Amino acid sequence: MNKPIHSYEDLLKERRRLEVLLQAQKQLIHHDVQQLKAQLQPVTDAVDFIKKITTRDKTSLLLNIGSDIVINSVVKRVILSRAGWFVRTVIPYFLKNFSSHILAEQKEKWFDKLAAWIGHKNGKEHQNEKETSEGESTKEDV
Repeated sequence: MNKPIHSYEDLLKERRRLEVLLQAQKQLIHHDVQQLKAQLQPVTDAVDFIKKITTRDKTSLLLNIGSDIVINSVVKRVILSRAGWFVRTVIPYFLKNFSSHILAEQKEKWFDKLAAWIGHKNGKEHQNEKETSEGESTKEDV
């Protein structure tokens, strides 16, 4: 406020000036928050990774059981067979936790691929193509 307000018009001008100033400050704060988020992204990524290897995703039980069997049989008994007891205990623990999160994130993609593969192996995909081609020819005849 540079000069004193003497009339109603001066009051309205001051109000518009303050509203514009408020909008500019809001945009500046929003921009600063976005910059802080961008600067803290490596920290949040590291925290997310630590959370993934220390906790277990319990949403897909069958996938977790399958990954546990694979990790126990391959990693613990083959790859780490000559390692010490501590390494043979800790590394599979972290791998099981991390794999549970990865499998939970990729679950839909894996199930879609499995369904497509099974459908193709059973001949269902070929039968569906025949049915659609026969259905189209009957529609044209009518």
